[in-house]
Amino acid sequence: MALFGKSKKSGASSDISKEIIMPAHVGIIMDGNGRWAKKRGLPRKAGHREGAKTFRTITRYCSDIGIKYLTVYAFSTENWKRPEDEVGALMGLFKSYLEEALSDFKDDDIVVRFIGDKSGFSPELQTLMNENEESSASRKGMVLNIAMNYGSRDEIVRAVKNIAFDVKSGKLDESQIDSSLVSNYMYTAGQPDPDLIIRPSGEYRISNFMLWQSAYTEFVIMNKLWPDFTTNDMDEALRIFAQRNRRYGGV
Repeated sequence: MALFGKSKKSGASSDISKEIIMPAHVGIIMDGNGRWAKKRGLPRKAGHREGAKTFRTITRYCSDIGIKYLTVYAFSTENWKRPEDEVGALMGLFKSYLEEALSDFKDDDIVVRFIGDKSGFSPELQTLMNENEESSASRKGMVLNIAMNYGSRDEIVRAVKNIAFDVKSGKLDESQIDSSLVSNYMYTAGQPDPDLIIRPSGEYRISNFMLWQSAYTEFVIMNKLWPDFTTNDMDEALRIFAQRNRRYGGV
C-alpha cells in the first residue's frame, strides 16, 4: 500500500457533488496491490507502485469534489509480518515518496496527517512524516489522514492507557469518561467519524481499521483491486452511499 510520488493534478471535473449529498469523511482500505502484481507475473513492489498512482489520483479527486476528510489505510501494524524483502522495499518506497511529496503536494490545498505509531519507523522516515505534516498544517482544504503502522486495536489500547494515566494523575475524573471523551483520545480526535468506508479488492472484512470510529459507518465493498480503482469507481461508491438510509440505531 504505497504512497505519493510525482504526478500532476487530477484535473477532475466531476458533477457528482451536484448530484448527491456528499459524505464529510471517507475511509479507504487500499487493498489488492500484491494480487494485482501477481496476476501480471510482477513482483509485489510493482503493485505497490501502481497503487501509489491510484492513491494520488483518488486523493486529489476527493479534494476536488469536496470531501472534507479522507483516511487511507497505507500500512498496518500487521504488515510487518510480511516477507522481509517486501517490508524493506516498502520502507524504501515510503522514503522516496515522502521526499517527493514535500514538493509534489505543495500546490495542493490538502492537510497531510499521519495516524498510527510513528515510532515503529526509522528516524529518517519519522522526520519526513513530521516535515510533511508541518509544511501542510496551515492549509485550509481537505484533511488527508494516512494510516501508517496503524491498527485500530492498538489505537484503542493506546487511548485506554492515556485515559488511565490522566485519571491517575488527576487530570481527569473517571465520571467524565464517556464515548465523546474516548473519541478525543483517538488519532482522529476533532474529526467526524467516517460516513463511508470503501474496500476495493472484494474482501469482506474490516482488517483492524477504525473500529471505534466506524460504529455507524456505511461500508461499500467493490470487486476491483486498488491499482485498478478509478474516479468512476469512486463516484459509484458515493452514489451507493447516497442511497443508504442511515438510522443510527433508530427506525
